[in-house]
Amino acid sequence: MIKSGLATLFLTWVISCNPSNPTTEMGPPVLPDRVLNAALVIVDGVYNSELIAPMDVLHHTVFHTEQGIKVFTIAPESDTITSFEGLRILPDYSFSDTIPKIDILIVPSAEHSMTSDLNNTELIRFVQKTGQQALYVMSLCDGAFVLAKAGLLETHQCTTFPGDIEKFKATFPALTVHKDVSFVHDRRMITSAGGARSYDPALYLVELLYGKEVAIKIGKGLVIDWNLEAIEHTRVP
Repeated sequence: MIKSGLATLFLTWVISCNPSNPTTEMGPPVLPDRVLNAALVIVDGVYNSELIAPMDVLHHTVFHTEQGIKVFTIAPESDTITSFEGLRILPDYSFSDTIPKIDILIVPSAEHSMTSDLNNTELIRFVQKTGQQALYVMSLCDGAFVLAKAGLLETHQCTTFPGDIEKFKATFPALTVHKDVSFVHDRRMITSAGGARSYDPALYLVELLYGKEVAIKIGKGLVIDWNLEAIEHTRVP
């Protein structure tokens, strides 16, 4: 359990996202009292930056808190995944495996996130089911298209890769889409612009869960001067 359970988690979230606070004020961190599991959903054509950034940041929590985050990858099949840039990755789990409970679901962008991946019934079904149960769901860049297709962004404000915002709006016209921000946090959903800014939502989630000091330390280890106040972002009450 986290603190006294999910009720405490969401109460803490409400406090940190109170509309009376500026968006840069986090409020008290959640402070999980158990290890959280973060799963990155990877498919062929996944982009290195959107995969590696959140993996780096979240994995490094284990060096700064006793209740850090265990990070692993999941793919539709157990075969090797090849990233867009040619990195070959052996996933930790396939969709058909017995997978640990997923607390944080992460969907990085991939080459076909706006096209054929949206017609991959197995992928969309997995993201939908797992995302409905996760404490937090994060997309990087065009991973937001997959979240939207899975129905996870309905009634949520969101963002995606800057160059694809108009296509995102046209594909999912019911969504409220922000531009000129690094990320948007609306309840359990964190969507982001991706690219080199993929470190921002991951460090933000660390600060939300473990506090500013831990996020700053992880940032220093990655040679990032983490300062949420300097990041253009939107947090929705």
